[in-house]
Amino acid sequence: MLITVDAATHTFHLHNRDLSYVMQVKDQRFLLQVYYGKRIHHYSQILPYPEVERASTSPNPSGYAHTNFTLDTAMQEFPGSDGDYRESAFSITYADGTQATALEYVDYRIIAGKPKLEGLPATYAAKDQSETLVIELKDVGRHLGVTLQYTIFSELPVITRSVQYHNIGVQTIYLDKALSMALDRPDANYQMIQLPGAWAREKQLVRTSLASGTHVLSSRRGASSAQQQPFMALVRPETTENSGEVFAFHFVYSGNFQLTASVDAYQQTRITGGIGATHFRWQLQPQATFQTPEMVMVYSAEGLNAMSQTFHQLYRQHLARGRYRNELRPVIINNWETTYFDFDEDRLLKLAGLAKQIGVELFVLDDGWFGHRDSDNRSLGDWQVDSHKLPNGLASLSKHVHELGMKFGLWFEPEMISPDSDLFRAHPDWVLNVPDFPMSQGRNQLVLDFSRADVRDAIRQQLEEILSTVEIDFVKWDMNRNITAPASRQLPASQQQETLHRYILGLYALVDEITTKYPDVLFENCAAGGGRFDPGMCYYMPQSWASDDTDAYERLKIQYGTSLIFPPVMIDAHLSEIPNDQVGRATPLESRIAISQSANFGLMMNLEQKTPAELQVLKTAIDDYKLHRQLIQFGDFYRLMDPFTQPDGAWMFVDPEKKHVRVVYMQGLNKASKPNVNVKLVGLDPAARYQSGDQQWYGDELMNYGLYLNYRLIKDFQTIVVDLVKI
Repeated sequence: MLITVDAATHTFHLHNRDLSYVMQVKDQRFLLQVYYGKRIHHYSQILPYPEVERASTSPNPSGYAHTNFTLDTAMQEFPGSDGDYRESAFSITYADGTQATALEYVDYRIIAGKPKLEGLPATYAAKDQSETLVIELKDVGRHLGVTLQYTIFSELPVITRSVQYHNIGVQTIYLDKALSMALDRPDANYQMIQLPGAWAREKQLVRTSLASGTHVLSSRRGASSAQQQPFMALVRPETTENSGEVFAFHFVYSGNFQLTASVDAYQQTRITGGIGATHFRWQLQPQATFQTPEMVMVYSAEGLNAMSQTFHQLYRQHLARGRYRNELRPVIINNWETTYFDFDEDRLLKLAGLAKQIGVELFVLDDGWFGHRDSDNRSLGDWQVDSHKLPNGLASLSKHVHELGMKFGLWFEPEMISPDSDLFRAHPDWVLNVPDFPMSQGRNQLVLDFSRADVRDAIRQQLEEILSTVEIDFVKWDMNRNITAPASRQLPASQQQETLHRYILGLYALVDEITTKYPDVLFENCAAGGGRFDPGMCYYMPQSWASDDTDAYERLKIQYGTSLIFPPVMIDAHLSEIPNDQVGRATPLESRIAISQSANFGLMMNLEQKTPAELQVLKTAIDDYKLHRQLIQFGDFYRLMDPFTQPDGAWMFVDPEKKHVRVVYMQGLNKASKPNVNVKLVGLDPAARYQSGDQQWYGDELMNYGLYLNYRLIKDFQTIVVDLVKI
């Protein structure tokens, strides 16, 4: 049993070998948070958190006059704003224009396994892998019902949470805020970790002390965004990669979100998270229900590496789906930085032939193959082959690529439309925009209204015409601009603020339909790089383009930050030319190889300009990657040196049997008379001997004494790769 209920004390205890999560009901009315942290085997107390008189600043709820109980300081499980002046988990406007809500406990039930969230991506688990607690709350006078759903996994320190809001009355109400979780903590001795960024600089690890006030992480862009990952972790100041407590939160959603950490006057901390309140107001009709997306909560008592191991295992085995979940990913070549829009069939096949010679397994044709797409200012929405560039069609190109012994992939950007396109000329009302309001363009394009089924169906038919007639093994699904002035011409005025959430629901519906119909196609998620690399999209597409920045040193940071939550097999990294297109930097080839090999490896290089010797170097690199691919894609990943707090960075891979190990170390700028740096490895068999070349070490020696590596590096941005084998 993962969930224990004590009927006498109204206590709910979710527990596995690693964690406990305890709630109690006070006076059969208020659901209160008691404990979340390291496993407690026997919990027997009754609401031990002190009730302290807080004078006139914190009123008492109804029925508690002249007591010390106040919702303003109580450790609540799902707080509103009536008598609690902290961040609320919900806000509702009723038919009379008022908002006061008083939710009270009603009942509970326990379900074996994990129910599916209708229309939404979410983690999944079998009945013997999880258990779900459902708690019903209600405000009888307001005719509002709220269902809290908690799932605990048996083998992972994970609890997922989501909420349903029910209008059980006869009048329409409006959800102004409908979050998926709240969590109260009795102290504020935390530092907050977040992953902010920008285009080509995604998932930059930032760690700051948690001060008084409300700290908000959010996106208002219509996508989870490159600017902010829907992730937050609270850690103790002494927490490191391998020790200390971590409370992590990751939202399984691809649109606007908000995560807050608030410290009140009494040094209590409240964490809330869910759909962002900007451009959100949901009309809830009588007897209707609104389902929120899922929040993943991960607990670690052994530092950030253990947190990441949990996320990696959860997302590999309980989020990604389909054929490619556990299948080795191919080595890719993408033509984009080689040809851009300037190509024909002969040039593509010449590139593919050279790629085959060096061991590439998948050729991907990027932007420019459709409509009259000679630049980025036209033809999005017209998903028919450009007969000028490809007079024999896509089928012929795919056939020739397959005859070379390679697979064939194709780039799409299905959510976008160019003003200069046949589709826009036929259906200008299909874009997301306020009527008669100036249209804002990004990358010379507009956004299609995917909240509308007719728009999605038109795009789906175009995609299926290609996917059903051309042998395609891989699809790169891109999204290159954020949303402005969101409005849908199919929604009445009272529902316009539902547009962005309906857009995401429509996107999920289309992606689910396409990926289900074509299960043998490997789908890659992309959004101008990592602009929508979130667990919501990872549910449908098992790998994502992490960034348009392919510079090795920038990628060291981007992939380091991304590894906090996503495993290497979900991350794509390409080897590109120098000077780098994004930052103009020249880094050593071996460094570019080492960093791009630390994920799903690919190339974006002009092979026509390579000498036979250079092609042989690339072939050797690809052969090496294939030899270590199982380890890199499905082994355990550990961070060793943080490039955000020091100039160098390092990480390592260990297979489940602890037999094969790869360590990657990269330095930033080289220095004269630099100090020696000792790197202590992680995750080895302490009693085993490991060998690299003609040297041998014991596992505990490598983990406790470590290796000196940086003295071997004599150039800027140089790397060293150490492969170890247990003997």
